[in-house]
Amino acid sequence: MMNGENESGGKPQWISKDKALQKLMKYCAYQDRCHQEVRNKLLSLGVYGDELDDVMLTLLQENFLNEERFARSFARGKFRLKRWGRVRITRELKLRDISAYCIKKGLAEINELEYGEALDEILHKKWLETKAKNDFEKRKKVADFAIRRGFETNLVWEAVQALKDTD
Repeated sequence: MMNGENESGGKPQWISKDKALQKLMKYCAYQDRCHQEVRNKLLSLGVYGDELDDVMLTLLQENFLNEERFARSFARGKFRLKRWGRVRITRELKLRDISAYCIKKGLAEINELEYGEALDEILHKKWLETKAKNDFEKRKKVADFAIRRGFETNLVWEAVQALKDTD
């Protein structure tokens, strides 16, 4: 975005603090948001400085904005829907400036048993669809796929070896 422009590329809308607060309450009620998303939304609406801080503070006080809740729902959603691993979820939360405490709370939402089952399911599916010259190359391709999804390297290689042994 260029300086002084909103998301649509035009001039900022310059709305009142009260109107911005109402818009942001709806924005946050629709889906959990992190502070960075809310700040960017306010800036795109032309809300700056003390007014931006006042709106953010009100959203926090009214519990429309809660980073721990955001981290928990983000981790749950990305794991269950997109089958991301803890490494990828952690990286994405850090990109959103989420605190280490909130990231830890978010990762706690992932059930250890479900996590192992998801990894096994991803690996098994990828194993069946992967073509390779030999077993070594196939194991590497399958492991690389799971690692890119954000699963821990040591867990991936243990699971790939177990998968190969049952094949």
